[in-house]
Amino acid sequence: MTRGGKEKLHGDPERRCIATGEVQPKRGLIRFAVSPDGIVVPDILEKLPGKGIWVAAERSALETAVNKGLFARAARQPVKVPETLVADVEAGLAKRLIDGISMARKAGRAVAGFEKVKDWLGREEARILFQAIDGSERGKSKLYPPGGRGSFFEVLTASELGLSFGRERVIHAALGFGGLTERIREDAIRLSGVRELDGGDTTGKVKKTT
Repeated sequence: MTRGGKEKLHGDPERRCIATGEVQPKRGLIRFAVSPDGIVVPDILEKLPGKGIWVAAERSALETAVNKGLFARAARQPVKVPETLVADVEAGLAKRLIDGISMARKAGRAVAGFEKVKDWLGREEARILFQAIDGSERGKSKLYPPGGRGSFFEVLTASELGLSFGRERVIHAALGFGGLTERIREDAIRLSGVRELDGGDTTGKVKKTT
């Protein structure tokens, strides 16, 4: 078992984090690449050319890599690290998660709104419950996660969730079962590790009930 309740799968590629020194499945890390002009850039989609530099999807690990000059050491060359690098990673992960939920919605595997989400939960069609960070706690407390590891996330704002559904704001959303949902789950876990919430909490709310 790895961070965030992620079970190591047979054949799951592993990489070493330059900040912690730990080897873990790469789905729990962020890939970085060095541009031709020597700038470190996040490679959220893992498509940029060149040797990848990997850092655990934890805000503390990212800050350590930046503050201790670990990118230059890993690249074995002088590099420029943007001051906004950690924020850029967070923004990239949030966009990937929003886009993923949008894809699930278009495929008929995601719904939004209290009543629709409640219906899915009641019929056990929901694999994951998403609730907005800035939504009413009273309203959110009336819905319960479907159960299972990584079945509840509170890591996107109402506006961000709204983008996934073509609305201004969404407080409650649910995703059905399927491969796309599992990819979204991994993206949500990574964002939970990187996003800094109010009160200094950097982990987000991720309930992993069994």
